[in-house]
Amino acid sequence: MRRVVVTGMGVWSCIGRNQMEVSASLRAGKSGIEVDQTRTEYGFRSPLTGIVETPDLKGLLHRRLRMGMSQEAMYAYMAAREAFEQANIDDQYLLDNEVGVLFGNDSTAQATVEMHETMLDKHDTALLGSGLIFQSMNSTVNMNLSTIFHLRGINFSVSAACASGSHAIGMGAMFIRQGLQDMVLVGGAQEVNPYAMAAFDALGTFASREDDPTKASRPFDVNRNGLVPSGGAAALVLEEYDHAIARGATILAEVCGYGFSSNGGGISQPSSEGSYIAMSRALADAGMQADEIDYVNAHATSTPQGDAEEAVALTRLFGGKSIWISSTKSMTGHECWMAGASEAVYSIIMMQQGFVAPNINLEQVDPSAETLHIAKRMVQTNVRTVLSNSFGFGGTNSAIVLRQINCK
Repeated sequence: MRRVVVTGMGVWSCIGRNQMEVSASLRAGKSGIEVDQTRTEYGFRSPLTGIVETPDLKGLLHRRLRMGMSQEAMYAYMAAREAFEQANIDDQYLLDNEVGVLFGNDSTAQATVEMHETMLDKHDTALLGSGLIFQSMNSTVNMNLSTIFHLRGINFSVSAACASGSHAIGMGAMFIRQGLQDMVLVGGAQEVNPYAMAAFDALGTFASREDDPTKASRPFDVNRNGLVPSGGAAALVLEEYDHAIARGATILAEVCGYGFSSNGGGISQPSSEGSYIAMSRALADAGMQADEIDYVNAHATSTPQGDAEEAVALTRLFGGKSIWISSTKSMTGHECWMAGASEAVYSIIMMQQGFVAPNINLEQVDPSAETLHIAKRMVQTNVRTVLSNSFGFGGTNSAIVLRQINCK
């Protein structure tokens, strides 16, 4: 079996616009959640969100390329740019070699709303221009990235709700393992404009703590009352091990396990059994036992039922063991379609720098998680192996195992 390694990473999120900024936030337990007053004006029940800066691409990309880019495609471009730079992949390399792209994205709202409003007002499709169609398609991210970076390998979107980014990593690894690609850019992206989250808010699953936004996301805490939406983008350059060695690339980590499952139940119903199967399958794929994992980046979104179901599954695998667990969503909020990719990046940063990021706002551990070894504060420790969980609507589950390349 061909081995799959990570040779470059990039991130654009509410806790940092690059790896350096993100690392500082993870260490400090710094939240990126604030109140967005436009959400109150628009009619949201909860105005809380991760605040993600929209990048200024003027001077970086020609206007012709910018026209077809949605908000999440802009985020993804910045993340991919950083990832390729770290992997020492320049434009000439991309022109001379086949590189694939698989990105998680499960909605594109803003362009669709803008098209509808224009048509209601003007009743003339000629006024829509040529860019909105490429902004409004679910494949907006990978189609823009493939065009900008001259990517000529595998090219499609992975739409799997909040597991999209994680499944993109797993599928990218599968293409490389099977010898179909030597290098694939993978990741996830999520728009953060109010249009994208209004229907989500209608479900009543968003946290309501306007008096202290940074304490609103409370994974595994007994007083959690909902998730906080967020977004941005994260990208990873996956590469076959020998291919990476041959070109002298620096290897950041190995993707050694991918597990998946479907709950087969209610469309918004989490399942401890489905979570357990995905994690177990990832461990089996990596050829590892549960006690070989050093750190688990939990999916835990701060919803009462979702956290409890995952805690049951985690307890079944790791209960009573000294394996560190935390949910970085306590700082970032729920980054939705990008979360599986960004949390892989966060985990590799921890692996490289030897620390576990804190599960902030954990004041009273929920009884369902009381036997878990959850990090309430940043812990300085060796992190050689990581299990990262991502679960989504429709019962889709994904788990990724990452390890240091010299860890056997």
